[in-house]
Amino acid sequence: MRNFQTLDEAKVDSASESMEMFLSAADDDEPRLAIRREGAYVTLSASYGPLEIAMRPRYEELMRAIARLTIVDGLMTTRQVGTSHAYLALGLHNDGSLLMRLTIVADATGHLSINLRLTDAVRQQLYQWLNVAAYNGRDVRDTQT
Repeated sequence: MRNFQTLDEAKVDSASESMEMFLSAADDDEPRLAIRREGAYVTLSASYGPLEIAMRPRYEELMRAIARLTIVDGLMTTRQVGTSHAYLALGLHNDGSLLMRLTIVADATGHLSINLRLTDAVRQQLYQWLNVAAYNGRDVRDTQT
């Protein structure tokens, strides 16, 4: 069973042009997600205490995956960005939360993942920061099928 940690607070650092998401009632050892745009790429750093998974997917691929997210009952994640060895799985839920599962695959014997849930408010801040509305011209949450 996957254990998703909730991130309910976000702050933008305009000096470093990055956004950090975290649990408001936690200390520095709790899960955190930092994201930064670097040209054609987006740098993601998910950490839990001293453990970190860092990824650098292409901005266009990430935006395409987010724009195509739909709520599918029974599935936690419905889109992936990356390769078969390192990927970000994304899922949208009825309550507006966004699941993000950053995974590094070793080989057929196992993998390492950090499972995060962004609350609806944090998801909206992330979409605004990434400028998702300009990418697809609609509210991504309104993509239920």
